[in-house]
Amino acid sequence: MRALFAVAAAIVVSACGHQDANPDSADRSVSDDTPAPLTCAIASYYHDSLAGNLTASGVPYDPTELSAAHKTLPFGTKLRVVRDSGSEVVVTINDRGPFIEGRVIDLSRAAATEIGMIEDGITKVCLYPAD
Repeated sequence: MRALFAVAAAIVVSACGHQDANPDSADRSVSDDTPAPLTCAIASYYHDSLAGNLTASGVPYDPTELSAAHKTLPFGTKLRVVRDSGSEVVVTINDRGPFIEGRVIDLSRAAATEIGMIEDGITKVCLYPAD
């Protein structure tokens, strides 16, 4: 099982770093001068039923804010979350999680909406420091 997870993780990481050989590609969100991502993996988003619950940083979860949960990054860290489709959003870390293996970030509903992942529920993303 661990070997299967390692292979899956390697595929996800390599997929996020893939550069299309076609210069007319529609995905132009990550240019050649963009630094390497901090990580690439699966993102999920908070269920609406969690609205108002306290986050690990002590602020209530607000689904209309561009916020997210990450396991280790300091509260207040700003990240640029880039979906494999090229859509992106900048979020502020204010909670801990996700706690499901293979997932790297839990996004607020507003952030998930901005990158178009509401219907899918989870999606591949790469995380970059926000400028």
